[in-house]
Amino acid sequence: MPLSASCVVNRSEMLQLLDKVKVSFPNDLAKAISIQREKESILEQAHVQADAVIQQARDEVSRLVEQTTIVSSARKEAARILSDAKADSDRDREEIEEYIDSRLANLEVILNKTLDVISKGRDQLNGVETKHVLSKLK
Repeated sequence: MPLSASCVVNRSEMLQLLDKVKVSFPNDLAKAISIQREKESILEQAHVQADAVIQQARDEVSRLVEQTTIVSSARKEAARILSDAKADSDRDREEIEEYIDSRLANLEVILNKTLDVISKGRDQLNGVETKHVLSKLK
């Protein structure tokens, strides 16, 4: 038997097989089309869900960045307020110390004058006693 591209097939068996294919083909084709549509629907839903998840992630990132910015701004503002309060406190302390020093200097002058008056008064008393003692000696 020579080799060729032809083959012998039983005609009745082949026709029966073709009839079966004709009968089952519309159902199989309908199933295949249905499966393809379902696949496309599932893929579309997956894309929609993926887009939603991505958008939620972007929103969350934006919220976190904004929150970080707000927190950073709040910390900077708090540091500025503390710095201003410290500067005000230092300035107030300096003014109070100057006021107290001024009042103490005035008090020192008054006390020195008072001590001078007391010293002169004592000197006068001592001078009077000396005169009194000297007058008795005469």
